[in-house]
Amino acid sequence: MVVIVDYGMGNLGSIQNMLKKNGYASIITSSHQEIEQADHLILPGVGAFDTGMKRLEELHMIPVLNHKALNDRVPVLGICLGIQLMSRSSEEGQSNGLNWFNAETIRFDLSNQIEKHPLPNMGWRQISIKKEIPLYEGLDDAWFYFVHNYHIVAPDSEEIGLTTEYGYEFVASLAKDNLFGVQFHPEKSHKFGLRLLSNFLKYY
Repeated sequence: MVVIVDYGMGNLGSIQNMLKKNGYASIITSSHQEIEQADHLILPGVGAFDTGMKRLEELHMIPVLNHKALNDRVPVLGICLGIQLMSRSSEEGQSNGLNWFNAETIRFDLSNQIEKHPLPNMGWRQISIKKEIPLYEGLDDAWFYFVHNYHIVAPDSEEIGLTTEYGYEFVASLAKDNLFGVQFHPEKSHKFGLRLLSNFLKYY
């Protein structure tokens, strides 16, 4: 069962529609019981880091998510705020993240750029594949849609799957074992988003 985690933040219906276009049924839920039954989890998110972690805490979701991700090792895909919550912490707030990746979330520092780069980083960016894994199959020279002020930094290059540029190169995707995250919005990225979501459900 494909579960889209509902903690009150994210383009849940859009993600579900993209999965449906790929021929995959999914449910949107905050139910612990249904999350426990998942064989794939999608952790979406739009908004502030602390608000996202607070919502997960209020709904008592963190233990069940940790169990599914770290013990059951079901495939998990974090989207936008979702990948940031999978990091250790964020400059956007004070809360600890889920700490699934050896990574942190920082605000874009574009102060030294000659060319003006307004925030948020909004629009289509071409990605570069840094890690050859099935999730990125067929995505050479792909473009994805981004909307964000903060981005991931990962000292462990083995976890970096994709990068892109906005003023400077930054992490667009992380991948480790059964854990995956993307800074962009596959549900807004047309054929490239469809392919990435299909790869996630087909190969993992």
